[in-house]
Amino acid sequence: MEKKRIVIALGGNALGKNLPEQYIAVQTTAKAIADLIEEGNEVIIAHGNGPQVGMINNAMAFYAKTDPAHPAITPLSVCVAMSQAYIGYDLQNALREELLNRNIKKEVATVITQVRVDADDPAFQNPTKPIGHFMTKEEAEAAEADGMHVMEDAGRGYRRVVASPKPVEIIEIGTIHALLNDGCIVIAAGGGGIPVIRRGNHLKGVGAVIDKDFASCLLAKNVDADYLIILTAVDKVALNFGKPDQKWLDCISVEEARQYVKEGHFAPGSMLPKVEAGIDFASSKPGRTALITLLSRARDGVNGKTGTRIVM
Repeated sequence: MEKKRIVIALGGNALGKNLPEQYIAVQTTAKAIADLIEEGNEVIIAHGNGPQVGMINNAMAFYAKTDPAHPAITPLSVCVAMSQAYIGYDLQNALREELLNRNIKKEVATVITQVRVDADDPAFQNPTKPIGHFMTKEEAEAAEADGMHVMEDAGRGYRRVVASPKPVEIIEIGTIHALLNDGCIVIAAGGGGIPVIRRGNHLKGVGAVIDKDFASCLLAKNVDADYLIILTAVDKVALNFGKPDQKWLDCISVEEARQYVKEGHFAPGSMLPKVEAGIDFASSKPGRTALITLLSRARDGVNGKTGTRIVM
């Protein structure tokens, strides 16, 4: 079987909602990733951090109330960095153990990754990215009174929203390439990357969260991947999702995918960024494939047996 270079973008459902859940979840996640590696593929891993970065931010805010010496606000960029580290810690250990159980000896390393954004990105004027825990309407109103941006999230409750600028440059891409060239499995661009803007030689963190699907797409293009696998909670992408005329999609062209986006088939903050990232990756170079599917079906998807594939 032909070896493929694959960037796999893990969603929040692959990581659990708290530390005990995450420890358990990464065991399952590691098995699915190891399946791809065992078939001879080269895998680079990115992941989301929506619940985790929100928990960190809330914990820091609570600590500030108990200790006046602690800054009242912990920069969101720092919270993203912290989430990269502790998610990467659990994930790399679980994957290393799973590989050793299969007699596969490969180094696994997490790269704390900064991703440059444009300081003039209009997203800073229109916060839309949900982070943290769900709130009731009453809790959301109280949060808004404290100056927080809050939005209703797909009928599931209310969440804090922050700016979500598009990724422009992966700062540590040279380090990622060096590790890949040495045969390592790399975990990078966690949570979409730590958002920074450039001021001469200085990189300044900004209060934003980069969409992990767009960051994973940029990472996949930068490492010249063959596949970008974007994991979600369903086996395939659907038109008219949840309606009587629902239609599952198998293999679609970039042009078809763009038309479906134009027709408004995919929900913002849910399936839309996954499809848009898939279009971006598949259209960037002939032979590249974006695959959207379940974690448990990733290997079958690469082998053409399931999932929604977007191709040139």
